[in-house]
Amino acid sequence: MSDIKPTPAGFDFLGFAGKKYLVMGVANRKSVAWAIASLIEQAGGEVIYTVRSESRRDSTAKLLSGRRVIVCDVEDQSQIDALAITLADENVVLAGFVHAIAFADYSDGMRPFHETTRTQFLQAIDISAFSLTAVCHALKDCFTRDASVVTIGISTTRMASESYGYMAPIKAALESSLAFLTKSFSRFSEMRFNSVSAGLLKTSASAGIPGYVDSYLFAEKVIPRGRAVQTGEVAATAAFLLSSRSSGIAAQSLVVDAGMSINYFDADIVGAVTAAAVD
Repeated sequence: MSDIKPTPAGFDFLGFAGKKYLVMGVANRKSVAWAIASLIEQAGGEVIYTVRSESRRDSTAKLLSGRRVIVCDVEDQSQIDALAITLADENVVLAGFVHAIAFADYSDGMRPFHETTRTQFLQAIDISAFSLTAVCHALKDCFTRDASVVTIGISTTRMASESYGYMAPIKAALESSLAFLTKSFSRFSEMRFNSVSAGLLKTSASAGIPGYVDSYLFAEKVIPRGRAVQTGEVAATAAFLLSSRSSGIAAQSLVVDAGMSINYFDADIVGAVTAAAVD
């Protein structure tokens, strides 16, 4: 017989009730950050939101009505410092932090990787990768000893996808930093840093990437179940990583791609490609 006893009705499995979490990256209802924050709130946790600008605060005003929203542009260190001061002054204690922000300048369209400019690359790595370290360092005194930090990666940083431009190397840097943050924070805490490495998602941000929609449709063909990864599936994994239920998982990137990476050589897909080549 199983040693696992049934949980009573209303049992707080994730342990979010009464705890506070910081969520960065909500832009609209389709945002991964919003899906994660919603799960936290549904489980009784309190979420403090940050948005990058006053205009973004205005555009999310209806969605985030009645919630605490702070403007923090992570490109500006003074705003990160101000966020830390604000939370410290209010004696905010954070049980977790969701880093779901990324940016790449594709205003000139998608170009070969070797044509990426220094300005584009450095801006993208500052916002999408280094900001995780910068924010965690600034807020280090606001976290509980066993706080959990979760960021959003991609299912593979080794795939030279032309539809994702130069962001894969940026995400590789983000995911690599998890080990170093876990190690350095272990000097004074038991904090954990993990990533949900998501497959292709249908979000407003991804829709703006040149060529992304075609790759998304292709992913649906490759995934064994025939359906793309849903934002809610990524959010549920993130919620698990934020909770004490995942206390033994640290410095890891959990791939959520619905099995896409095992199925690139599906017979039907290979047949369709070879038939097209013959034609």
